[in-house]
Amino acid sequence: AATGHLRLRGVMAVAPLGLDEDGTRRAFERLAAHAETVRRVDPAATWISGGMSGDLEIAVAAGATHLRVGTAILGSRPVGR
Repeated sequence: AATGHLRLRGVMAVAPLGLDEDGTRRAFERLAAHAETVRRVDPAATWISGGMSGDLEIAVAAGATHLRVGTAILGSRPVGR
């Protein structure tokens, strides 16, 4: 926050693989709590990037402002790449 040439926008994370819905919800709730901690240091850091195609509803419910939805738009990646 003290640098003149960098701007902190917020936090970014993905939920760990293999979690059930409740585990995913708790992971995004932790991300939201970390985002609040960061905002206390830099109030302009309002972005929460969390959630992908498979869990975007849970991420949005927990406060995500940015999502990664490549699979929902482009489909699965080809095997072997």
